[in-house]
Amino acid sequence: MNKISALLITFNEINHIEDVIKNIGFADEIIVIDSFSTDGTYETLASLKNVKTIQREFKNFADQRNFALQQANNDWVLFIDADERITNKLKFEILETINQPKNAVAFMVKRLFFFKKKRIRFSGFQTDTTYRLFKKDKVKYIEDKIVHEMPLIEGESSLLKNNMLHYCFDSAAHYKSKMEHYANLKALELFNKGKRPNFYHFYLRPGIKFITNYIFRLGLLDGKEGFDICYLSAYGVYYRYQKLKKLID
Repeated sequence: MNKISALLITFNEINHIEDVIKNIGFADEIIVIDSFSTDGTYETLASLKNVKTIQREFKNFADQRNFALQQANNDWVLFIDADERITNKLKFEILETINQPKNAVAFMVKRLFFFKKKRIRFSGFQTDTTYRLFKKDKVKYIEDKIVHEMPLIEGESSLLKNNMLHYCFDSAAHYKSKMEHYANLKALELFNKGKRPNFYHFYLRPGIKFITNYIFRLGLLDGKEGFDICYLSAYGVYYRYQKLKKLID
């Protein structure tokens, strides 16, 4: 039987940490890289005997994930965020996948989004997939892609059949704070690439983002939550280019 390492990177995830650790209890080892949480996350992790926790300063998502990969002792790695959950069907599919001959060395998972515990079926999230299962020596995250990080895969990849649950945002304020955090990192990424914002980025691009998600990707069918999500996603685009302007100035 092949063994699997479950990896997490965390910062202030006290509302999720115990549930996610219990959820991935089927892994042969659990390793958490914590960015000096201040809400009790680290203390909770330190009390769990089946978890190895390392505190490390956060530089960016790609850097933190690559460090986590280096800590894994098993050939197969399952990356999971604190607000994600593995269903029973997905768990058995993962265990079957790593113990049967496969051409693929990396696997994507489709995520089902929840906002304020309500299932979000549209609003731009309906096609979301993300890499979560890898052979450790066949993947490295692209260093200059510091937000919405992308793995560089050495070999074939595939999509798992079963879905992951993503309890991504507890409130509009929580979503806004995440959008601002991602926007700060994305602005730095664009700054490093020499990008300069203009009228289109400040005014047209956020509007296009809102219309695309709310109208064409049917966010209006998600009710008030759909409007909040689409509005704040557009706000995140505007905020990104404001931060980029400040970096240039």
